[in-house]
Amino acid sequence: MVLGEMRVRGLGLVVVLLLLAVAASTINGQSICNVPISGLMACKPSVTLPNPAAPSADCCSALSHANMRCLCSYKNSKLLPSLGIDPTLAMQLPAKCNLPHPPQC
Repeated sequence: MVLGEMRVRGLGLVVVLLLLAVAASTINGQSICNVPISGLMACKPSVTLPNPAAPSADCCSALSHANMRCLCSYKNSKLLPSLGIDPTLAMQLPAKCNLPHPPQC
């Protein structure tokens, strides 16, 4: 391999790593219904069949800042089951987290 080819490949690898870092930071900065993606991921074990876990403190903390009306809009969405989320379990989370005003979806 010629030195010039090694530099081009090395530069290409650096560019790919930078793009991955930018993509990761963008994903981590996004939220749905005022819940960061990381908060939603903390809740996933509690809304996944066959053996859902009790909601974690991280999950409940994330939900405490959520726009519940916005989350209710996903209740009948086909998106939830396609992501392995049971909508019935998802609607039970606010009560399981003892949030002061669970939504009336």
